[in-house]
Amino acid sequence: MKRAMILIVLASLSLGLLQGCATAVVGGAATGASVVHDRRSAGTMLDDKTITIKIMNELLNHPDLREHSSLSASSFNHLVLLTGQAENAAYRNQFEQIAASTPMVKRTVNEVQIGPNATFAEQSKDSWITSKAKIELFEVKIPGFDPTRVKVITEKGVVYLMGMVTPEEATAVVEKVRYLSGVKKVVRVFEYL
Repeated sequence: MKRAMILIVLASLSLGLLQGCATAVVGGAATGASVVHDRRSAGTMLDDKTITIKIMNELLNHPDLREHSSLSASSFNHLVLLTGQAENAAYRNQFEQIAASTPMVKRTVNEVQIGPNATFAEQSKDSWITSKAKIELFEVKIPGFDPTRVKVITEKGVVYLMGMVTPEEATAVVEKVRYLSGVKKVVRVFEYL
């Protein structure tokens, strides 16, 4: 009983790491399906959640970095995508060092933008783009393709796509996402099968 309560509290605290409400709703609905259909092992999926939480928790130990940036980390198959905004390159690099030194991280992709933090309006638009992109992925008509295998992250109109996909799946996914209203650029952070 005590262990269950601790897990519930930890899960509740980690909800703050999500980028937006719409993303949470769509992502939460897809989580159950992704466990069954994911190309990663259950252990790797747990590792990825642990990596993300460890990076974001370590960020709490750097108040100066937090004060001068708005940062996020997403892990998929031990590859970590860093997004958000930092006031300068030094803060951007510091965040990358934190992520790279986290246990189990194989590689980091630093896409943190130098400049002002995203406004509330930009964050809301990013959440809408992410949700719309996830819905559009259900329209990819490739035999065996499962849209829950693709992780979508949006920052200031730039859409980052993560997952373990075939080249054909990657191309189809990018084609579905790149024409959505508000999308400025699509960045592939895929692992290819």
